[in-house]
Amino acid sequence: MSPARGHLVRSEIAEQPAVADRILTAADGELARIAGVLRDKAPRAVLLTARGTSDHAALYAKYLLEIGLGLPCGLTSTSTLTVYEATPDLRDVLWISISQSGGSPDLVESTAAARRAGAITLAVTNNPASPLAQAAEHHLDVHAGPELAVAATKSYTAQLLTLWLLVTTWRGGDLAPAKALPGFLEQAVSATDVPDVAARYRFVDRLVVTARGYSYPTAREAALKLMETSYLSAQAFSAADLMHGPLAMVDADRPVIAVVPQGRGGEAMAPVLDALRDRGADVCAVAPEGLAPDATVRLGLPGGMPEELAPVVQIVPLQRLALEMAVARGLDPDAPRGLRKVTETR
Repeated sequence: MSPARGHLVRSEIAEQPAVADRILTAADGELARIAGVLRDKAPRAVLLTARGTSDHAALYAKYLLEIGLGLPCGLTSTSTLTVYEATPDLRDVLWISISQSGGSPDLVESTAAARRAGAITLAVTNNPASPLAQAAEHHLDVHAGPELAVAATKSYTAQLLTLWLLVTTWRGGDLAPAKALPGFLEQAVSATDVPDVAARYRFVDRLVVTARGYSYPTAREAALKLMETSYLSAQAFSAADLMHGPLAMVDADRPVIAVVPQGRGGEAMAPVLDALRDRGADVCAVAPEGLAPDATVRLGLPGGMPEELAPVVQIVPLQRLALEMAVARGLDPDAPRGLRKVTETR
């Protein structure tokens, strides 16, 4: 008897509490060493390079670095180095490459080029033996373990947690809040509200995902998961950008998934939620109890999570939603059509 559709994704989603626990157990020497190097080098700016799901982890790191360390950050265009052979002056710049496999040629080539251009280079991967890990001067393992499904789940949350630990250690912050993450992840993995929401949106062919601040990468990653597993048109917008034009396309026939955290990002979502309500939108709030009370439906989240750590947990109900919607449509999220686990681009 062949395995059920989505069994790999389902299994890897369920592994995430254990992965977080493993990362926290391993978070000692190498993190402290690299954080010490970065304090000593005192880079003037940070460039982040990644593709696909890892690009959303890079965007999360951008928020952590700009808010927590006050460093200007940019998301790179690798083609400037790999296609156009630009030679920027990257002295005193930290170049962070983020990849699950560490195998994409453009990431490897651009990281090697950045190192030649004088950058401090750090690779964050799930494969310490990968070409990317070898190309960078420093490497951090995200300890996700083998990930077999094409749609990335546990490697993404492992990247987020590893990046949070790095930035927090670098700035001398308190790592204690992360100790609660395995328990929060367990709640998200076992929540019972996902199947009803998946059934509601089973036949949807287009939707919008929106958030602000630290949660914006969650919106981006959720849209990607829905596109690659359920083949629907999912557009992700910063809630601020949504108000600058795209709001006009929202109506009762285009559901909106709104990620609403506790904290400033959630407060900034209030006028956007009001505007969506006024347009009669079908809104699914991904939020702790008490937030976004006017939403049509909700995917609940544990309360009490620090806003800057909440994205590690926020994505889990949305991973589960993508899984259940795909299976309900007769699709296999373990092996989306036309995709491979390692995507090679230049």
